Amino acid sequence: MTALSRSFRYAESEVMAYRRTWRGTVITSFVNPVLFLAALGFGLGQFIDGGSEANLSVPFVTFVASGLMAANAMQNGAGDGSFPVMAGLIWRKNFHGTITTPLGPADIIWGRLIWGVGRLGFTLIVFAVIAVVFDALEIGPALLAIPPAILTGIAFTSVITAWTLTQDDGRSLSTMFRFAIVPLFLFSGTFFPISELPEWLEPVAYLTPLFHGVELVRKIALPDADATIVTSLPMWVHFGYLLVMATAGIYLSVKLLDGRVRE
Repeated sequence: MTALSRSFRYAESEVMAYRRTWRGTVITSFVNPVLFLAALGFGLGQFIDGGSEANLSVPFVTFVASGLMAANAMQNGAGDGSFPVMAGLIWRKNFHGTITTPLGPADIIWGRLIWGVGRLGFTLIVFAVIAVVFDALEIGPALLAIPPAILTGIAFTSVITAWTLTQDDGRSLSTMFRFAIVPLFLFSGTFFPISELPEWLEPVAYLTPLFHGVELVRKIALPDADATIVTSLPMWVHFGYLLVMATAGIYLSVKLLDGRVRE
């Protein structure tokens, strides 16, 4: 059995488990992004688009929809890298059972990432279709923006998986979402250009991973975007940032999981 086939076998086990637990992810995966799009994009957008100081070159709902593709990927990626990993390591200990088979720690990590790509892809396709129905995005660019959004999600999945593997209980996971994921969600250009941030906070936004995900997705989903929508940073900077983040996260996850399951 090759390494790739072993990884796909583990991904298959994740699919089988998800068939029994998918109802618990409907709110975060589908409902929340749509509610954000409706409330902020359409509700708040009516006031912003009609305001005397509105300076976006696209409708606010379009701006929000493109940002939410990356933010939704981050949220789902963070979810996949946190509580399910803690369950496999501490609560259910199915990682320990898995390594008694021909599968090893690397197969578990890669299998989870394969599963993550599939789930993110499905979630983002649904969101893109909804955004098109709401007339927030065009179908072609929206679909082209899905791969960079998946990269954003996988970057978060891998890094948070590595961090979760250093923890011994689930209390720190809630803290991580409260003080890391939520601030990223709010201050990385999802709902307003980072140029609207205070001067001292704007450089900080450039260092955050979600900023690079939002920028990459937005530059593809809105190919005619100007300086009111995106920054002048080239796309390869955003892609490189997320690729390095994902690579580092995967490497650390494999090493840390190998150490934890063989303790």
